[in-house]
Amino acid sequence: MSAKLIDGKKVAEITMKLISDDVENWVKAGNRRPFLKVVQVGTDPASTSYIKAKTRSCKRVGIDTDTTHLPDTVSARELKSIIRSFNEDENIDGILVQLPLPSHLSSHDVIESIDHRKDVDGFHPMNVGRLTVDQPTFKSCTPAGIFELFRHYSIPVKSKHAVVVGASNIVGSPMAIMLSRENAEGKATTTICHKYTKDLTRHTIAADILIVAAGQPSLIKAEMVKEGVVVIDVGINRVADESSDKGYKLVGDCDFEGLKNKASWITPVPGGVGPMTVAMLMKNTLLAAKKSIYPDD
Repeated sequence: MSAKLIDGKKVAEITMKLISDDVENWVKAGNRRPFLKVVQVGTDPASTSYIKAKTRSCKRVGIDTDTTHLPDTVSARELKSIIRSFNEDENIDGILVQLPLPSHLSSHDVIESIDHRKDVDGFHPMNVGRLTVDQPTFKSCTPAGIFELFRHYSIPVKSKHAVVVGASNIVGSPMAIMLSRENAEGKATTTICHKYTKDLTRHTIAADILIVAAGQPSLIKAEMVKEGVVVIDVGINRVADESSDKGYKLVGDCDFEGLKNKASWITPVPGGVGPMTVAMLMKNTLLAAKKSIYPDD
């Protein structure tokens, strides 16, 4: 068996075109162009790179954006005061605080200070809670992007055994919730594993759908999965590669070369889940501008 490739780059292109058309129709109807406010604390190079990618995507789909840069010495009180001013600004539709934050700041505390109606990352407790009880909400962008891939490639979820490796608030936990919900998208029997799981292979080898977001290069090997599994690799890890001009290469949490001969479908890294995450951020920002999820009272 040779796995079919789940091309996130291609699906993201299609999704971005639809969003771009939707944005232009929204503006032509006399509405203000959607606006995304990004907040960066400190100068973490990876964060700067992610923000540049998000800014480019905003430009492509016609969403206005700008970034507020704050020093890594900013206090929690100052940061939350700035966020509150953005909450109250009617010209700002979405607010994104780039993670991770410096160690003296609590990401939970900061995220909770964002107006949940502008939380386009889908991390606010209100939005996570609504996701859990299957109410309309901003969905965390990576899990939402994975479901777009399932839809595009007609990969069934209902009645499948889905195993999620990684229990983060950003990917693993919301992914498990979405897979298990009694709605049109979910209805999978769902297992969630993490670093304290004993005998990981016992769980992964039973998976019909395996989503891996553990942040550990090549964690999942071929002998850990069964024939025909659908593999969604969320990991993006830098590993040394002297043959590369950069001195490193990007790899996922799965051994792609080993798994591609056992899986029925598999995402590459890069070019799999990553592009979909950014596309879903654009979608959430447009939904926020339209007040589709939280209409004005």
